[in-house]
Amino acid sequence: MKLAISGKGGVGKTLLAALLATKYTEEGFTVLAIDADPDANLAATLGFPNPEGIVPIVDMKDLVEERTGTGGGKAAPYFKLNPRVDDIPEKYAVKHNNIRLMRMGRVKQGGSGCYCAENTLVRALLAHLLLARNEIVILDTAAGIEHLGRGTATAVNKLIIVVEPGRRSIETAHEIVKLAHDIGITKIAAVGNKIRSESDKEYLISHFADFPFLGFIPYDQKIIEADQSGRSVLDASPAVTAEVEKIYQALKIK
Repeated sequence: MKLAISGKGGVGKTLLAALLATKYTEEGFTVLAIDADPDANLAATLGFPNPEGIVPIVDMKDLVEERTGTGGGKAAPYFKLNPRVDDIPEKYAVKHNNIRLMRMGRVKQGGSGCYCAENTLVRALLAHLLLARNEIVILDTAAGIEHLGRGTATAVNKLIIVVEPGRRSIETAHEIVKLAHDIGITKIAAVGNKIRSESDKEYLISHFADFPFLGFIPYDQKIIEADQSGRSVLDASPAVTAEVEKIYQALKIK
């Protein structure tokens, strides 16, 4: 199972990615969590020690130079377009509670010159993770899904868009759908988050008639309190955990 999770910043996509990674691990699966969001919080949410010390792939200058044939951070007209990446997960992923994690780092757009080699390495690595690895891969990505390309899109079993009952969240979700269709992702589902009432659910459903909801995660102040006090948010709310169990079961049959 290869899952990409996206959504507007602040809607709870990283929390969902962490909860699903934990659930799959509890069920005995090998899980590789990929933080492809520039605002990287997945390691901290999963409880990794020293999360800020996890170096993104794009910032591993020696690795970039070795694999692409050009110095990381230096503009170069020529570099390897198909660098070797199959050994990178074993060498550079960090592990905690049976979950392995890698940070991709910020993908730079065209015209940034010196980041072409870094982008190439990251995209080749993601292609390997999505196409060749026999494990659960959970990709926590930014709303722009910049890390994914046409060559890897078909390997995504499901793009899950997390959305909350709000106009801006809904607008961002529809923009993500357009971007996903542009690169060939058609297996799309939604998860509603921060649901306070039945009317919140109905509001979201009315705006997403074209693809199904896997579940609706309730708003729970206990999640916020746990985060503020530095406690794990993964087991802070039984109601949230129960809904993620339903989402996990829904993914098994879709």
